[in-house]
Amino acid sequence: MTYRDMWFEHEAGPLVRPYAVTRGRTSPIYADLDLLTLVTTSRVRFASRRVEPEYAAIIDICDSPLSIAEVAAKLHLPLTVAKVLVGDLISDGALIFRSPSPVSVANHENVELLRAVLDGIQRI
Repeated sequence: MTYRDMWFEHEAGPLVRPYAVTRGRTSPIYADLDLLTLVTTSRVRFASRRVEPEYAAIIDICDSPLSIAEVAAKLHLPLTVAKVLVGDLISDGALIFRSPSPVSVANHENVELLRAVLDGIQRI
């Protein structure tokens, strides 16, 4: 039985609402978590103090680095819920994270490409 099968009724939808999973929280502990932030389990032996099945499921799938968007998709969770839960596990030391490096658009070639795309959109 998968995680989704445990908490999903095909006629009713999710049996547990997102605010119940996060205990009403809508913002992660770490403000710099975004869609592309990569998370993976820490190599430290971890005994979870959290009993909710979502935490165990996140730890199970994060053996290799995954983005928060992938975690949300694999567990069929809203992105906001995944960010809050991942933030909890980071603060517990169960997960480590790496934010994506910022992309510079100051490059002259990138500006030319963006202008060409904008011109094409305006012609439509």
